[in-house]
Amino acid sequence: MSDAVISYSDFEKIKMATGTIISVKINPKARKPAYILEIDFGDEIGVKTSSAQITNYSVEDLINKQIIAVINFEKKNIAGIESEVLVLGAVNKDNTITLISADQNLENGLSIS
Repeated sequence: MSDAVISYSDFEKIKMATGTIISVKINPKARKPAYILEIDFGDEIGVKTSSAQITNYSVEDLINKQIIAVINFEKKNIAGIESEVLVLGAVNKDNTITLISADQNLENGLSIS
């Protein structure tokens, strides 16, 4: 983890939003186990795709789960999938991921600040 300090104006460039996972598939081309997620960010942002190494969750656990994601990264090809957003999660000591989510149901597409 980098200790680089960023300015508040740098932070303001990062756009994060709430979304709901609507589809989960295994990414067969990934070197490390990964899922292909389709995430609904509401009418204004739409449905976006992400490739994520969060396989400590089952497919059933992920469907309809609300998450927080960075939505303004440039698209990145990850194991044959054009990943449009970065789903946020905490990396545990055993390298598993705990997804960042709200403690109550929120509207898709809400801005995180």
